[in-house]
Amino acid sequence: MPVIDCDPEAARERLEAAGVDVDDGNTDHERWRARHADATAVAYDDKVVVQGGSPARLVGLLGGGGGRAHLYFDGGSRGNPGPAAVGWVLVTGDGIAAEDGERIGRATNNQAEYEALVRGLEAAVDVGFDELAVRGDSELVVRQVRGEWDTNDPQLRERRLRARELLARVEEWSIDHVPREINDHADELVNDALDG
Repeated sequence: MPVIDCDPEAARERLEAAGVDVDDGNTDHERWRARHADATAVAYDDKVVVQGGSPARLVGLLGGGGGRAHLYFDGGSRGNPGPAAVGWVLVTGDGIAAEDGERIGRATNNQAEYEALVRGLEAAVDVGFDELAVRGDSELVVRQVRGEWDTNDPQLRERRLRARELLARVEEWSIDHVPREINDHADELVNDALDG
């Protein structure tokens, strides 16, 4: 459960500017509450506590945004199609800004790779990074998003469109294929989710 030491009113303004609905607190000790992306932020006098299944996007929004980041993404399926999971990591010069790994139900490897990319991009856009260097070990996804390869599968085409819409909201971006060893943390998040 992330705890962010901050001015709760400034944090509230950042959330509202990002389009997140902020409500009054439930007790005398809570200044306000906000729900976003399967997580809840609760503000107290000098801190905000984020709880829930996927706190990374709310934590990123509360951090303020701007600057440059690397997004590493990975998805996997056991059975292809079979039980699937996604993992993504946002890294800045200060270290890991946000990360998440979770099961997504039944999917193919390619569907899981796209879902990981989209979820990571949604988090990056929420935070408001100006520059984004995207890295993944799926050559298919990278080349399709770049427009070098066609997408015949309707589900993959829809996810590619969503990824391109999100990338259009970043001032400067690139997407490149990297070997699995470079993408090992996102891969770990996928396997941890599948094993857990």
